[in-house]
Amino acid sequence: MTTPVVLVHGIWDSAARLDPLRAGLAARGITRTTAFDLRPNDGSAPIPELASQLDAAVRAALAGAGVERADVVGFSMGALVARWWIQRGGGRELVRRFVSISGPHAGTHAARALPLRGARDMRPDSDLLRDLAGDADPWGEVEVHCLYTPYDLMIVPPRSSVLPGAKTTRAFPVKLHRWMLTDGGVLDAVAHALAPRP
Repeated sequence: MTTPVVLVHGIWDSAARLDPLRAGLAARGITRTTAFDLRPNDGSAPIPELASQLDAAVRAALAGAGVERADVVGFSMGALVARWWIQRGGGRELVRRFVSISGPHAGTHAARALPLRGARDMRPDSDLLRDLAGDADPWGEVEVHCLYTPYDLMIVPPRSSVLPGAKTTRAFPVKLHRWMLTDGGVLDAVAHALAPRP
């Protein structure tokens, strides 16, 4: 059976913003993907509240596929939503592989510009990020892959996107944050991380 892949978008985005990622993965043989709209998407909702929506989306995908574990690909804020859900929301039991693309895992100074609850979660040294960073074994059996660009102006500093304990961490010379969803090298890397293995 094919493992379903759930895609999680970033702040101010929607499922439609991930269409280039979905198309790029389909062209590389990863065809069972689904995306959903995080509501609200503007940084006003706490990350755990958004993570409950991811939980529902993954459970629906699993029920439709008839398998026990899904893959999750998160972009930007969506990567942090996925991380929180895996570490704190029960996702460790439901996820096979997690691919993080340019997520604010150590926080981003850009979030200081927004006086909103979800944005505060994404600031460096937030209570939420300190809590997640305190796990000795954050992933369990989940295989984690981390992709980022050193030129990121949304994730500041860019190395905040690096996840401790990831199986692979790769930097791509992509000039803009959003271009991580369309860059051929990034799409190749995501597809490779999700590909079936003997």
